[in-house]
Amino acid sequence: MNWHKSDSFAPLILVFHGQQKYRSIRSLRQMAEVLIAAWPSFDGEEYLMAAKICLDAHLGTCSVNEARIALIRAAAEANIPVITVVPRTCDEQSTIVEGGASLVKGVHSA
Repeated sequence: MNWHKSDSFAPLILVFHGQQKYRSIRSLRQMAEVLIAAWPSFDGEEYLMAAKICLDAHLGTCSVNEARIALIRAAAEANIPVITVVPRTCDEQSTIVEGGASLVKGVHSA
């Protein structure tokens, strides 16, 4: 697994307190960086599991999605809000454009 590759890592945003409040996570490398440099507590069970699974995903012994899920669990344990980003597929985008519709805050209008 490429440490910097982000196309298989569904993006998410962690909301911290302090100067750099929002941390966008788009790759295993960014996940590792936030776990090492920005995490408020290094002794939580979910934190330790997320760090291990991040390394396992890098080594190819588990999936990137498993690492992402572990990060979300660690964030919940540390009371760090998570904003998940679900990218649309090309088919969904073309359907919206062709249909002339827009989707804003869950409200569909034609």
